[in-house]
Amino acid sequence: MKKTKNIFWLLSVFVLTLYSCSNDNDDSMKLLKKVVETSESGIAETTLFAYNGNKLISIDGVKKRSDFTYTDGLITKMTLLNKTNQLLETINYSYLEGKLVEVISLGNYRIKYIHNSDKTVSYEKFSIASGNPEIKESNGTLYFQNENFIKDERILDNTASGTLIKYSVSFDYDTKYNPLYNILGYKKLLDYNEEISANNSLISTVITSVSKDDQITSSANFYTNSFKYDIDNYPIERVSENNGATNGNGGYLKTEYFY
Repeated sequence: MKKTKNIFWLLSVFVLTLYSCSNDNDDSMKLLKKVVETSESGIAETTLFAYNGNKLISIDGVKKRSDFTYTDGLITKMTLLNKTNQLLETINYSYLEGKLVEVISLGNYRIKYIHNSDKTVSYEKFSIASGNPEIKESNGTLYFQNENFIKDERILDNTASGTLIKYSVSFDYDTKYNPLYNILGYKKLLDYNEEISANNSLISTVITSVSKDDQITSSANFYTNSFKYDIDNYPIERVSENNGATNGNGGYLKTEYFY
C-alpha cells in the first residue's frame, strides 16, 4: 500500500512539473518589443516598446516618445515628448467601473463616451483651447464584434449651415493575434481605433458623405494589409497599401514586428 502511494505521489509531481514548464513556455502572451517601418522609398524607422511586466512604460520612436501611467491596472495618462524631452501633449483617461468615459488632451480636445446596453459606445468630441469655449466637433457611435473594433460612424457638427457631413470607417479582420492586445489596459483605449482589437485589420473602408443643397457627394477609400505570421500566429510582417478610389494611386509601407 505504501509503495502504491509513493507511485501516485511521483506521478503527481511529474504532472505538476510538466504543467509548470508548459506555462513558462506559453507564447500566447507575447509582448511587442520593436517595430521597424519601411516606406516605399526605402526609409526605415524603428520604434521600441518598454514594459514593466505587461504594463506599457513607453513607446520610443524616431521623433517622439510616449510615456504611460497606470492606476489600478488602467492606463490613466499618456505623455508625449519630443527627442529633447520637451512636452508635446498630455492625454488623460478617465474610467467608470473599468470602462473609459472621458479622454482629455490638455489644450486640444475632449471626448466623452457612453457605453450602451447593446454593447455599442456613443461619443462626442469637443475642441478645447485656452480661454475659449468648447466647440463640439463631432458625435458618433462605435461598434464591436468578437473583441474587435469593427466600425466608427460619426457626424461632423462644426460645419457650415445647411451642410451635413457623415463619416464612417469599418474594419475586416484576420483570426490571428494582434501584437498589442496583451498590453495591460490597452484594449480600453477607444480613441486608438482598430489597434485595440483582438485580431489584425486586413481591410479598412473609409466613406465620407457630404449633403448640401439637396445634393449628396460621396467618396470612398480602401486600405489593405497583408500579413506574415510566426508559428504562434503573431504577425511578423505587414505590408499596407492605400487604394485611393478617386485617383487609383497607392502607397506601400512594410512593417516588421519583433517580440
